[in-house]
Amino acid sequence: MKPHDAVGTLLAALLFAASPAYGGWPGDPGKCKPDAVKAGSVCMDKYEASVWSVPNPTTTNKKLVAKIQNGVVKLADLTAGGATQISPSRSCSPSFPGTFPANGQWTAPLYAVSVAGVHPTACVTWFQAQQACGNSRKRLPSNGEWQLAASGTPEGAAGDDGSTQCNTTTAHDATNAGSRSGCISNYGAFDMVGNVDEWVADWVPRATGCTGSWSGSSDYQCLAGAATTGEPGALLRGGGFADSTSAGPFTVIGGFSPSHSDTASGFRCAR
Repeated sequence: MKPHDAVGTLLAALLFAASPAYGGWPGDPGKCKPDAVKAGSVCMDKYEASVWSVPNPTTTNKKLVAKIQNGVVKLADLTAGGATQISPSRSCSPSFPGTFPANGQWTAPLYAVSVAGVHPTACVTWFQAQQACGNSRKRLPSNGEWQLAASGTPEGAAGDDGSTQCNTTTAHDATNAGSRSGCISNYGAFDMVGNVDEWVADWVPRATGCTGSWSGSSDYQCLAGAATTGEPGALLRGGGFADSTSAGPFTVIGGFSPSHSDTASGFRCAR
């Protein structure tokens, strides 16, 4: 084969690999990892985040960390590697260790994972959420990205039947990620309404009051006023397990600082 023929053959193969019929470049922005769903140009985690401590992450569990960072880890992998879930809602026990403090200035890494079958992590500050996403080679989604991915998720006003609908009333606690089969967005993301409120990347002037609900829905919004002292506000989205009809895909709270944490506030990551 002549050199130019070989180049032409290689080019044709590469173009086919990038074609829609093939599915795009493996790992390119057009193809999400198994733990995420495609929403616009973003890969949004399929499940609310659970945070994990992995023993010996740079030695004996190096491969487990690689699975986490590549979006292919399974719950069985975490269990087999001796990983421990940190601060599951609502108990928040075991709590975040001193090596992963509220300000995010960690000295030992923790990792955010998108996996079904466990309660999402709560009692987590915005800073801890950001860092846990980063350690998994992800990030917090922007407010706009979150809104896009939440499209089609049922309103809290649709009711909580304790089985398939969004967890907004009946459990009085978080439920396992992905366990409410009807609480899913048009893009395939679970639990974007109820279960735990979710931090997004955006900061705003910290709200000092709430203005009630969005027009046309019962989704709660807290964006009124602006504090002139203290920390800014970081946005929480979607509502939690006790928010009843106030939870929904348009629910937004800007009244808490990035240092805030509580038993019903968690997050999810994006790439």
